[in-house]
Amino acid sequence: MTRAVTTQPVDRAIVDHLIDLARRGPTAGNTAGLDWLVLATIDEVGAYWDTTLPLERRNDFPWPRLLDAPVLIIPWVDPEAYVARYAEPDKALTGLGGAAGDWMVPYWFVDGGAAAMTLLLGAEDAGLGALLFGLFEHEDAVRARFGVPASRRAVGAIALGHRAPDCPSLSARRERPRADQIVHRGVW
Repeated sequence: MTRAVTTQPVDRAIVDHLIDLARRGPTAGNTAGLDWLVLATIDEVGAYWDTTLPLERRNDFPWPRLLDAPVLIIPWVDPEAYVARYAEPDKALTGLGGAAGDWMVPYWFVDGGAAAMTLLLGAEDAGLGALLFGLFEHEDAVRARFGVPASRRAVGAIALGHRAPDCPSLSARRERPRADQIVHRGVW
């Protein structure tokens, strides 16, 4: 995850290619219940930050170069599309076609997370820096600001840009578990 980028623009063809890669990811029942909001102008990106990070909080923001990202991409999932798809005859026996609450695991977020990861890996392959971060309490405000339908849920936001010298988060100092600590072969 890259928390510092330059203001150098990212070619639209690269952004389109990354989204094309991401849209090919898994989708339960081939629902395809994922849309992408791409903010790629100074005004659009500025409107996002004005909505989620007021000016008075920016002086204390630990990653000010993140605000330089020339592109923000927000994947939005549609839980209702999954419920409708699983109400169709070939999926009706699953019992998931009644309401979103019927889903023990909300696969719209699983599919949206897989798509976001594909985009992040594609950004790395393209030599770009990227960061997936949460909208948290700002989801409704972002939805309203950019005209996103009320039925959609944000997976997070992805900042995309050319890498600048970075200041990693404290979380980056945590060691990942070794494979022998997390891989269980044949039995736990």
